[in-house]
Amino acid sequence: MMMILRTLVGVAVFLDTVSAITLGVVHTEGGMVQGKNIRLGYYRHMDIFKGIPFADIPGRFEKPKPHPGWDAILEATEYRQKCYQMSRSMNELSGSEDCLYLNIWVPHGSSVSSDLPVMVWIHGGGFLFGNSVGHVSDSTLYDGQEIADRGNVIVVTLAYRVGTLGFLSTGDSSMPGNYGLWDQQAAIAWVHRNIHSFGGDPDNITIFGESAGGISVNLQAVTPHNKGLIKRAISQSGVALCSWAVNRNPRSVAEEIAFKVNCSTDNNMAACLKMTDPEQLTVAGALNTTGSPDHPVIDSLVLIPVIDGDFLPDEPSNLFDNMADIDYMAGVNDMDGFTSTAHDVPSIMSDQVDTLIEDLKRLLASYTKDKGAAGLNKAYTLYTSTWETTPKMETIKKTVLDIGTDYIFLVPTQASLHHHAAKAITKHTYSYLFSEPNLMAGRIYPSWMGANHFDDVQYVFGRPFTNTTKYLPQHCDLSGYMIAYWTNFAKTGDPNQGGLEVPVTWPKFTSTGQQYLEIHHTMKKGFVKQKMRLRYVHFWTSILPNLPTTHENEELVISPSTSLDDPQTGGPGFTTSWPNGVS
Repeated sequence: MMMILRTLVGVAVFLDTVSAITLGVVHTEGGMVQGKNIRLGYYRHMDIFKGIPFADIPGRFEKPKPHPGWDAILEATEYRQKCYQMSRSMNELSGSEDCLYLNIWVPHGSSVSSDLPVMVWIHGGGFLFGNSVGHVSDSTLYDGQEIADRGNVIVVTLAYRVGTLGFLSTGDSSMPGNYGLWDQQAAIAWVHRNIHSFGGDPDNITIFGESAGGISVNLQAVTPHNKGLIKRAISQSGVALCSWAVNRNPRSVAEEIAFKVNCSTDNNMAACLKMTDPEQLTVAGALNTTGSPDHPVIDSLVLIPVIDGDFLPDEPSNLFDNMADIDYMAGVNDMDGFTSTAHDVPSIMSDQVDTLIEDLKRLLASYTKDKGAAGLNKAYTLYTSTWETTPKMETIKKTVLDIGTDYIFLVPTQASLHHHAAKAITKHTYSYLFSEPNLMAGRIYPSWMGANHFDDVQYVFGRPFTNTTKYLPQHCDLSGYMIAYWTNFAKTGDPNQGGLEVPVTWPKFTSTGQQYLEIHHTMKKGFVKQKMRLRYVHFWTSILPNLPTTHENEELVISPSTSLDDPQTGGPGFTTSWPNGVS
């Protein structure tokens, strides 16, 4: 009997293998494409398409144009080159102008899939580097196979111009900027027009991204150019209200780069820049990675989106009406600011108390500089209000990290969630805090290290399932939870409903309840919380902006008696304003 069963199973597996479930040749607007079909299990296959062009080779500092198409079947089996960029260390150039390609993962069960939800990934990298395939720490991290297979969704990853070629702007019509955002938009529009041929539902597209990709997701959701193209959006560690999301003085950056490449800064500047070698332009836009408490490295990110009157016709905070019909999920990591803040405040890695406290004050002074001593005094009082008379070194270090995380990521994310919840009356808003400790906690990083910037991405893309030597079973659990929440949300707009079981019911974020889910491998009911760091959000969005702006050199006086209005004890309520012109 066992012999018969084994024979039948063997025959079934053989038939499943030889008669693979596949899309075969797919017809797109540019021509026919064929990817690679792989077998994942019993009646589980996947078609993978790599390097499909969604636009032509772009003109220098121009919007992307439609691809002219091709005649023969395009073998979409190899990733294409990244867009021109400097390495993360800013000392090596790579890439090409011929870089506007995307990749698609399509899962199949017992029959060829149809009308699947679609998830489009936008990579991060400070708008300076990155690609559709992976990250410097993991060159194939953005492989969509695990999400697609486990969540039964189509996954798309795309490339876009970065650095000088993607975001240089003269601040006028001669070179308006935002070329990288237009590339993203062209890819989203291509997916909407063509994904039905790949078994996807063009009316159920979710865009998701991290860091600069999270900012891009929010900007793609608020621009009027994506009306009707996007159903849902997920921003991880980056939103449109971040201080580094928009450059409001792009002309000075253009003049600086023009000087470096020997172009004049007169009326001929734009014409000269457009004729300059792309490699030379990319090198000229390399980031100055020197950071200090007085000059945080986040302020050096200047090749970023601009308010161009077209893609962004107004301040992002004034455009949230455009995403009123889009479900939105956004969140941060609990120590998201570690990488940036440790770079700016190297004393955080030492045990010199006096130096660290002085650096903490200097960092706060940088973040509150427009408000002078009054802003600094209030900020310092707030962040040290829970300290003991003689604070422990660990307490001081965590406070420095809280300052960086709040300012760079957490507070603007909460503000964006409030904006969305206020506008999207019939759609859902969800907030999260990712707190899984860094894998190097207790080794490279301190034992108390939480989730650093970018730590969440490996779990969203299911890396623990494909790299069993690096991860523990608990990490597989966490990855499964996140894939379930993310793909459920993509299917239904509700992370709790969509076919995959989740460990905790995630409540909607509202302006009154302000509930959020803390994401960790030990998640249980107590991980549903509310009013994420409300006193600090209230300070940065309400108290600080309402202080008078000063440009005078005021004496720094830290007064321990300075008081703060606390919304939890009867002070002013939350307002969704944000310094640097966003309100």
